[in-house]
Formats: sequence, C-alpha cells, structure tokens
Amino acid sequence: MSTDIIMGILIPFIGTSLGAGCVFFMKNELNISVQKALSGFAAGVMFAASIWSLIIPAMEQSEDMGKLSFIPAFVGFWLGALFLLLLDTIIPHLHLNSDTAEGPKVKLQRMTMMVLAVTLHNIPEGMAVGVVLAGLASGNALITSGGALALALGIAIQNFPEGAIISMPLCAEGKSKWKAFVYGVLSGAVEPIGAVLTIMAAGLIIPAMPYLLSFAAGAMVYVVVEELIPEMSEGEHSNIGVVMFVLGFTLMMALDVALG
Repeated sequence: MSTDIIMGILIPFIGTSLGAGCVFFMKNELNISVQKALSGFAAGVMFAASIWSLIIPAMEQSEDMGKLSFIPAFVGFWLGALFLLLLDTIIPHLHLNSDTAEGPKVKLQRMTMMVLAVTLHNIPEGMAVGVVLAGLASGNALITSGGALALALGIAIQNFPEGAIISMPLCAEGKSKWKAFVYGVLSGAVEPIGAVLTIMAAGLIIPAMPYLLSFAAGAMVYVVVEELIPEMSEGEHSNIGVVMFVLGFTLMMALDVALG
C-alpha cells in the first residue's frame, strides 16, 4: 500500500481525533453560535466534495456513454441517498441539541446515541475516501493523488469540528475528559475502516467506479440536508451558519482545483 493511500486513509481520522482533543484545552461547552458555524462549515465542505470530488469525476468517467453519461451519476446518487435513509431508519441516534432520538426505540445512553449520530454520517465520508483511493490504487487516469489528497484534507478539516462537537458536550454532561475524548475519536473510526475495506475490494469496485463515486455523493448530500443544514439554520443567527457554509464550500472547491 503506497504512502499516498496510507495518508489518504489516516488524514480524515486525524482530523476527528484533533477535534476531539479540544476537550483538554477548552473548559466550556461549545457556544450555540459556534456550533452553528461549525455545522455550516462542515455542510459546505461535504457539499462541495460531493460535487467536485465525486459527481463530476463520475460523469467524466462515463463520457463514452455520450448524452447518457449522466445515468451512472443519477442512479448512484439515488442509491446513496436511499442507503443513508435506510441507515437513518434502522440505527438509533440522537442529533446535537435534540432531546428526541431517531430510529428504533431502544434503551441506550444519551452519550452512545450522540456518538451513533456522528458515526452515521461518517459512513459516507469513509466510503468517499475509500472509493477515490481505490481508483488511485488501480491507476485510474482520472483520479490523481492530488485530487485524493484534496478530498482527504477537506474531510479532515470538517471532521475537526465534528470531533469537538462530540467530546465537549459529553464532558459538559459530566463525563471525564479522557472518556469524552475516546468517544470523540471512536465516532470517526468508521472512516478509516470503511476506506480500507473499500480499497481491499478494489478489483470489484473499479468497473462500477462512476456509480460508486456518485453513491458516496448521494449519501453525503443526504447527511448535509437531513442533519447539518437544520443544525446550522434553526433558531436565531442562522446567517452565521450560511456564511460558514459558503466558506467551507469555497475552501473545498479551491483545494480540489488547486491539488487535483
């Protein structure tokens, strides 16, 4: 496994771990305005990554289909969104600033439900990184090491606030800093695991690459619309979330173009 691929796997997970580490340096729970800003930023990064790093490459790889080159992206996007809808239905989880759990009715601690919520929307991020790295490993000419690095960095940047959003509220609720940190780190563990499994199945993945790229995009957009946008826009001062969405989107777009 090349250095580029190993770094692509680890960079997003490092972002989550560094964010979770904020619990050791910041005393209070994150301010609501800060939470809105971080949710908006994460939404912008994920939305831009879905377009620039996943959907556009999926359509480029289907150019030989002519005017029907949109079909793999169309089908894959729908499958990705429906897959996340299924997970959202069968996995019990609790969103930030919510008192009502979603999914099946089970008796789990609030802390566990919050971690499951973040883990749920880390799944498509791990898939996205894994699919792109699998394409890079296969020698796909349309996937460059710079493009893969841009995606990994973009996801790591938006993972940083996610780690903090998990660890700091848990600490504020009475959990020890170390336990809060561990839960924050574990919420991002699904990403490298998913990426490695995807790369291991590279031989099966490559023929369906356009569908899988757009599948990951559909799953990520589902998370953005279902979770992050509501979090950034509810209540007062929603403009903070919107501005940070634009910042996240343009930063990810710039990374993809500059490094790709």
